[in-house]
Amino acid sequence: MRIDIVTLFPEMFASFLDGSLLGAARRAGTIDVRLTDIRDFAEGVHRQVDDRPFGGGPGMLLMPGPVVSCVEAVRSAGSPEARTMLLTPGGRPLDQPLVEELAGLERLVLVCGRYEGFDARIAQTLAAEEVSIGDYVLSGGEVAAMVIVDAVARLLPGVLGHEESAAQDSFSGADRLVEGPQYTRPREFRGLPVPEILLSGDHGRIATWRHDQAVAATVRRNQPSPIHSSSQPQRSPS
Repeated sequence: MRIDIVTLFPEMFASFLDGSLLGAARRAGTIDVRLTDIRDFAEGVHRQVDDRPFGGGPGMLLMPGPVVSCVEAVRSAGSPEARTMLLTPGGRPLDQPLVEELAGLERLVLVCGRYEGFDARIAQTLAAEEVSIGDYVLSGGEVAAMVIVDAVARLLPGVLGHEESAAQDSFSGADRLVEGPQYTRPREFRGLPVPEILLSGDHGRIATWRHDQAVAATVRRNQPSPIHSSSQPQRSPS
C-alpha cells in the first residue's frame, strides 16, 4: 500500500516513520509512505501558501493554488488512482470501520491542514473527502495523519507479529467492543491479584469472562459525560 502525505512540515514525520513496527513495514516494502511539501508548489519569492480570509476573521487560510497543485502532482505520479482525504474539523469521524476500509486501498493521499484550515475550493476542486480524528483542537493535521497511517498500517498483512492481534483489538470484529482488562506477571502486584479465572486453565470460561468484561467496558465508555451531556462538541481541525 502507498500513502502520500501532503504537508507544510515533512520533517515532523522522520522518527515516526522510521521507528517500531511501521519502520520495519516500510523497510520490508509492506507499506510505502511518501512526503511532499506544499511549499514546493507555492509561487513567488516568499513561497506564500496562506492568506487572510475574505469577509474578515482571525487567522489565515491555506490558499487553493499551492495545495491543489501539490495534490494533483502527487496523484499523477505513479498508479493506482488515489483516494484523497483532507484532515479537517468538519470531516467524517475516524473510527475502526473507516480504518479497515482504508486498509483495503492500494493508495491513499492525506492532506494536512494548518492555520485556520483550507479554502473551501480545495475540497471541491480535488473532489476530496474530509476526515477528523476527534472533537478537540490540534495545531495542524500532521499528528492526525500519523494516527491514520499507524491505524491503517497495523491492519496490513505481515505488519504485526501475530496476525490475530488486530482482530482481537478494541473496536474490531462484528460487535465492535472495547477490549477488557488484561494481566501479566506478577500474579500479585501491591495487593492487587490477577483474577483467579485467568489462572484456571479453563479456556471456555476465560473466553466468556473476557467477553463479559469487554461488554462492561464498552457500556462504561459509551455512557455520556455528565459535564458535556447537554452540549454539542465542536470537531477538531485535524
